[in-house]
Amino acid sequence: MPAHLVRAPFTRALLPTLTIAAALFASSTPTNAQNAAMNPPHHRANGFQNNYLEFEPKGLGALLKWKLEARRQDLPQPARTPTPVVRPNLDFIHANAQAGALMQPAITWIGHAAMLAQFGGLNLLTDPAFSERASPLAFIGPKRHVAPGLSLADLPRIDVVLISHNHYDHLDDASVRALAAQAGGAPLFIVPLGLAAWFAERGIANCVELDWWQAHSVEAAGGAVEVVLTPAQHWSGRGLNDRLATLWGSYAVFAPDLHLFFSGDTGYSKDFSDIRARFAARQTPQAGGGFDIALIAIGGYEPRWFMAPQHVDPSEAVRIHLDLNAKRSVGVHWGTFELTDESLDQPPIDLAAARRQQQVPDEDFFVLAVGETRRLERRPAR
Repeated sequence: MPAHLVRAPFTRALLPTLTIAAALFASSTPTNAQNAAMNPPHHRANGFQNNYLEFEPKGLGALLKWKLEARRQDLPQPARTPTPVVRPNLDFIHANAQAGALMQPAITWIGHAAMLAQFGGLNLLTDPAFSERASPLAFIGPKRHVAPGLSLADLPRIDVVLISHNHYDHLDDASVRALAAQAGGAPLFIVPLGLAAWFAERGIANCVELDWWQAHSVEAAGGAVEVVLTPAQHWSGRGLNDRLATLWGSYAVFAPDLHLFFSGDTGYSKDFSDIRARFAARQTPQAGGGFDIALIAIGGYEPRWFMAPQHVDPSEAVRIHLDLNAKRSVGVHWGTFELTDESLDQPPIDLAAARRQQQVPDEDFFVLAVGETRRLERRPAR
């Protein structure tokens, strides 16, 4: 559309999107130039790349096309039902946090990709985002539609934080600073390759970087817990000059009482079959089987022509559940921030249809209310 035909209200409506897009879609200067011959295939001269589908920036033109189409179709539509919210069971959460080796494996959904997972004697957080906006700026950008299910003050002392990548709805500056200042000392932040410098700039030294398939062991009351950064199909970037400069990924976490998987943000790829194959020897039926719980993104997927390479839809999320051979999965990354064209309440509806189509029982891939805790079966002792 010619610039002189763009109505002023539309220009104003696009301002937050364009401001953030200037950071996320601009060309970048490589900061991770390395000798490709000495590095894994996903290490490139101009940064990192995916295993099976090269990340290719769509550019500002594609972004404008998406937003113009969304405006013409009045998308996203208002949610028909609000995101479900329940009062958190703080008595259980805090008692469980102190239970040591007797901890009951459990998860509590905070919202978006943030989950409190209690298992192995550890209190673990995924991609904590407690701020009002998912944005580099406090006054514009995607605004939270539902308060966190647990406030920062509600949390037990956190032992480990997993960061999947550096996008603003997954790596939130204020939340990280608050967690680093918790009573008793900062948690251990486990992050993809290249992100430790971001933490160091904020005075946070308790941080471990991992490449894909690298592991870090954490000693806990229930025994050693192994955290492995596993591949995902996505990308990274927070500013004008850092696209693909830091790695992204998913996580496999192995404790004696629970095996947990966290997808982070991802498009659908063979990576998840690879993950199953990689860990098959430690997840035999005799050893307790596959992942006891998988946290899989189900939101942020419309329009598909724009989002498919980087965000799965619910049908693809069910395929990931099956590829991983997970016993149970829970949908995350929905109902909190309005980031894409589907309504906030659409992902669980599409998930239900995908379960039926792929013959997955409802209880095997479920969603939680914000603030809800789900107790999980303990993995059989070996």
